[in-house]
Amino acid sequence: MRRSIEEVKGPVCFTAQCYPDERGFLLQSYVRSDLEARGIPSEFLQAIQSRSRRGTIRGLHFQWDPPQGKLIRCVTGAILDVAVDIRPGSPTVGDHVALEMSGRNGLVFWLPPGFAHGFIALEDDTIVLYECTAEWSQSGENGILWNDPALEIEWPGIPPIVSAKDRRNPTLEQWLADSRSRAFDFV
Repeated sequence: MRRSIEEVKGPVCFTAQCYPDERGFLLQSYVRSDLEARGIPSEFLQAIQSRSRRGTIRGLHFQWDPPQGKLIRCVTGAILDVAVDIRPGSPTVGDHVALEMSGRNGLVFWLPPGFAHGFIALEDDTIVLYECTAEWSQSGENGILWNDPALEIEWPGIPPIVSAKDRRNPTLEQWLADSRSRAFDFV
């Protein structure tokens, strides 16, 4: 079920401070004191940037060992960004938040550990930047099937481009039956 961001404990969305002028703009997507005031960690260990064609779906990804939070921003282009609560015991487990983010709207999305994350590029040459609280661990990563019917995600009517790896992800039900999912127990 789709929920508003206010209905799900953990994720935070805000608009970055932007200073436009005749030359363009200056956007402050990371200000330590602003993040800390919002209850968002301010120390990131890895930055990842992706570039995608229109219709590319990346996700739904997460890292359970070590648990990884992400500060997400669309630099250019536009995405429908989706976060699925995968925390066993959460009152919103299996529900998702979906936000349209773009290089124009300046939204920044904090996603703590315990959420599967994915997006679809709505435009060609879309660039997304993730600041991560833990370094990537191949043995500690996993995903949820992007089109798992139980999630009820309404992806736009764009022909999807999905990697072979993402087409093999387990369903939410399969992930929750896996003992590794306990790394995200809801507190």
